[in-house]
Amino acid sequence: MLERSSGILMHITSLPSPYGIGTFGKEAYGFVDFLEKAGQKYWQLLPLGPTSFGDSPYQSFSSFAGNPYLIDLEILVEEGLLKWDDIHGVDFGRDKEKVDYEKLYRNRFLILRKAFESGKVMYKQSIGEFRAENRNWLEDYALYMAVKVRFGMKPWKDWDEDIKLREEKTLWRYQKELSGEMEYWIFLQFLFFKQWEKLKRYANDKGIHIIGDIPIYVAEDSADTWANSEIFFLDEKKRPVTIAGCPPDSFSEIGQLWGNPIYRWDLLGQRDYDWWIERIRGNFRLYDILRIDHFRGFESFWEIPYGSKTAATGRWVKGPGMKLFQAVKEQLGDMNIIAEDLGFLTKEVIDFRIESQYPGMKVLQFAFDVREESDYLPHNYEKNCVVYTGTHDNDTVMGWMDTASKQDVEHAIKYLNLTEEEGYHWGFLRGVWSSVGVLAIAPMQDFLGLGSEHRMNTPSTIGGNWQWRVKKEMLTEELAEKINQFTKRYGR
Repeated sequence: MLERSSGILMHITSLPSPYGIGTFGKEAYGFVDFLEKAGQKYWQLLPLGPTSFGDSPYQSFSSFAGNPYLIDLEILVEEGLLKWDDIHGVDFGRDKEKVDYEKLYRNRFLILRKAFESGKVMYKQSIGEFRAENRNWLEDYALYMAVKVRFGMKPWKDWDEDIKLREEKTLWRYQKELSGEMEYWIFLQFLFFKQWEKLKRYANDKGIHIIGDIPIYVAEDSADTWANSEIFFLDEKKRPVTIAGCPPDSFSEIGQLWGNPIYRWDLLGQRDYDWWIERIRGNFRLYDILRIDHFRGFESFWEIPYGSKTAATGRWVKGPGMKLFQAVKEQLGDMNIIAEDLGFLTKEVIDFRIESQYPGMKVLQFAFDVREESDYLPHNYEKNCVVYTGTHDNDTVMGWMDTASKQDVEHAIKYLNLTEEEGYHWGFLRGVWSSVGVLAIAPMQDFLGLGSEHRMNTPSTIGGNWQWRVKKEMLTEELAEKINQFTKRYGR
């Protein structure tokens, strides 16, 4: 069970680094030290999976694998897998405040292949043990990536028919032909988990717990859908019959078309939800607490015919509800889970979240729509909730102050008693930290008072997202001490 406490939301990719993207290196350890000085108990991350088209951590090539971009290159030099000359002078992107994914894709994997040539011998026994421990997903993922490279990184739906349909003789042939390439992708996963587990231990030893994020859906182009196609609604050519999204609402007149395949919950139920239980088990290897994205989709989900131009043509369909989470509890015991219950909430969804006993989410930015009385106003909170200034999908607090309607901003100023002297962002943080919610979380950008140009993601847009990085000089001792005093003031 959660106790009254607080934490900071910042993804690994947003950490400082001279190599184009935040990693599991010294700056990550430095941020753990910053969290400790700031009196925080939690570090919340976005999903750690390998990113695909659009660079979104919510559209991954695998829901079990880790992102090779996060492997720290300096650690590989220290271990003797690389030389300094291999990483110095390489163009990973010149902007310290933005990730350049194109340059990373072009240059980073070439360096990691050099590390593989040394590491496959040095860590032969450890890699063999890692391979055996993760056989339930690792072999499929490695073959998927190896075949993907063979086909010029095309989506698996565009591969040759025999391998797309996983014909037994063809699988055996590709495994034999691409065994070296498979070993490379297995090696990257070995490095990822080796570095991450060491960093997580360091955080845990300092009393800081990791909150991870698990998307409800998986990407259409992923090892998950290719290797487990029977648990998704696909036709005989392995194309989705229906896809996920959300209906039109106040944020979007046409709704959101996510494009993820829909689960065959009937079949999964017959199998005691085995794939989902393994997925959750795998995520608890990475994290201490799991935030399940789009939790309401387990009660009812918005299903859209494949090929639709907008999400408006969809319909609500019943999900597995508590049957899934009862199976999870039977198999895994009591797990620390946060239910992301934002969006359109019916009585059935609210009752489902209450029955699960998982804490839901409250986002303070959503509280000040003058057109309605809001459940997101702090005086309406219950203790069993996690309160945020905003999430990775929201504008920053200062960005919201600049872009929200004048009436909504005035409502926020009056309700929170915001002043320029205190700083509007600190007033929002006060509203969250002083609330009765058991856990208070804010993005790093809100502690820094940054504007819209520093937001992490703008939903329903492609390009320019997931790029924000913090400058090292922003994470000062003075800021850590201020957050610490602020946190003590509100008993967190």
